[in-house]
Formats: sequence, C-alpha cells, structure tokens
Amino acid sequence: MPSPSLRLISLCLVACTVLACTSRTTTTTTTTSDSTQVAVDPLPSWNDGSVKQDIVSFVQRVTHAGGSDFVPSAERIAVFDNDGTLWAEQPIYFQFQFALDRVREMAPERPEWKTKEPFNHLLAGDMKSFLAGGEQSLLAVIAASHSGITTDEFETVVKDWLNTSQHPKTGLRYDQMAYQPMLELLAYLRANEFKTFIVSGGGVEFMRAFAERTYGIPPEQVIGSQGKLKYEIRNGVPVLVKLPDVQFIDDREGKPAGIQTFIGRRPIAAFGNSDGDQQMLEWTAAGPGARLAVIIHHDDADREWAYDRGSPVGALDAAWGEALEKHWTLVSMKNDWNRVFSH
Repeated sequence: MPSPSLRLISLCLVACTVLACTSRTTTTTTTTSDSTQVAVDPLPSWNDGSVKQDIVSFVQRVTHAGGSDFVPSAERIAVFDNDGTLWAEQPIYFQFQFALDRVREMAPERPEWKTKEPFNHLLAGDMKSFLAGGEQSLLAVIAASHSGITTDEFETVVKDWLNTSQHPKTGLRYDQMAYQPMLELLAYLRANEFKTFIVSGGGVEFMRAFAERTYGIPPEQVIGSQGKLKYEIRNGVPVLVKLPDVQFIDDREGKPAGIQTFIGRRPIAAFGNSDGDQQMLEWTAAGPGARLAVIIHHDDADREWAYDRGSPVGALDAAWGEALEKHWTLVSMKNDWNRVFSH
C-alpha cells in the first residue's frame, strides 16, 4: 500500500449468499435418506494442505473447552483487511474507481470543471496529466466525490454504483469480486462463535454500504479511514454531512490504534495481504495464547493478478519478510485456493 496519507487520499484508495456453516469442528455432517452420515467441508474452496490445516487446527484449539488454548467466545475476535484480502484491489483500489466515476457523473452539474484542474484532465481522459498533479489531484477528486452530502445519501450513491458498475478485466460487478474462500472462512469463524471485523485503510462509510450484504459483517463491525462529519438540520431533519477533512487514517500503525479504540480487545486472528497490514498482524500475533496471523499472497496471474514487492497497489515486502521470520501462515492464491471469486 502507499504511504498512509496517500492511501487515504487516493483510496487507490456480494451480492452472494455467505456459506451457512454450523459446525464447530473441521466438518459438518448431513444425514441422507438412508441415514448415512456424510461429512461436509466448511471450507470447500480451500485446497487440502498445511495452510487449511493451520486454520482448522487453530479454530479447533481455541474452541475446545478445557483445552490449554481455549478462548472464551467473547474474546474470539478476528480482523480482516478489505482491499486485497476480502476482495480484489487491481488495477486500482475500487474506492478510487468509484471516486473517478462519481466525478464524471457529477460533471454536467459542474461546468466549471471543464477548465479547472485537475478535473479538466480527468474529464478529457488525460490520466497522465491528471496523475502528474500528485496528491493534490487525488485529494480534489476524493473531496468532490465523498463530501458535501449526507451519510445516508452517500450510502445510496455507493450502492447504486456497485449495482451498475463492472470491473474492466473480469466484467463482474465489483462486489462480485469478493473471494469465495474468504467468504467461507468468515462463515466458518462465525459458526465457531468468532466476531469478525473489517479493519481497512479504505473509507469506513464506503465499506459500510456493502459489507453486510457482501461479507455478512454489520456496519458497526467495520473500521476504516474516516472523514469528519457535521451534524445539521436539513429541511427539518437531523442529518450527518460528510466533510472533506480527515478524522482518522486506518492504515499501518493506525490499524492497531483503531482496533483498540473501536473494539477494545486484541484480536486472536488477523488476515491481511500487504505492508499496510503489517502492524495489525504484529499486534495480533504478539498477544498471549494461541494466535493466527495470515497473509494472502497474490501469485495467481491466470485467475486474478500476481504481485507483491514493488506493486503500486497492495505492495507486500516488509510484511512478507516478517511473516517468513515469525512463521505466520502464508496463503498462496495459486496453490491453496481452488476457486477465487464468489461469482
């Protein structure tokens, strides 16, 4: 991920049924008409191997009452990055694509943008000149697309965009590019009385618009970067208006701070994919008792993308080195997942 400030500014920076899993062990069982019991794998999109076993073994250990690693259900907190961990993030962060699309949609009502930088470059399709403006160009687009409206209006705009926009490579809606193995994992953890949270550098109001329908994670369990809000009375109705000013950056060192501020418990499991998640993984792994720190490695150019060190989006370098040193669980998309997207 870029620097914290650039990550927030650019944000460059499903409609699917989440697997219902009711087992507290590796598998569930169903009974056929002839009374034969058949084992059901709660993680069918995960290939059998050491990675899957790490996850299942961890869950079994912390849920086994009387065991040395048992963790009471109230303390079973699992945190997940969003971009690149729960859904895709290439070629640019999906929220930044939303911002670009929204500026283009708003342009007819803002004729001055035709001659005002950086909007004139964006509207003319001259991305080279637009990006030459650096953070100031990105800030202008984020401010124009994310502020000046109420939180309820913003939620509606995001949902409408997700329902109508398609990814340029896959042709899927962006919320259909959630990772099926991760949806199964979320369901598996919740079936074992974990509470699952999103802890992401993306905008919190953006993610809350789709997190529940896509991941089964309610808005109160979504932690993200925040802009300031202002309370107003509009047409006799109390509203919260989104402002362009930054309130909180939930990236890198900000992630453990956000977890402590908004959750108040150190997680026992954390999942990320980039250097922006390193501190969250460190904070989780450093706690007492059984811990699970997992990095999703994008190494499947055929079914998704292959990238790590040096990538302008979702760079994985320092966190990769620490993961190898500390024996965190490394997930290979290519080798550990038999399916990638939920659709």
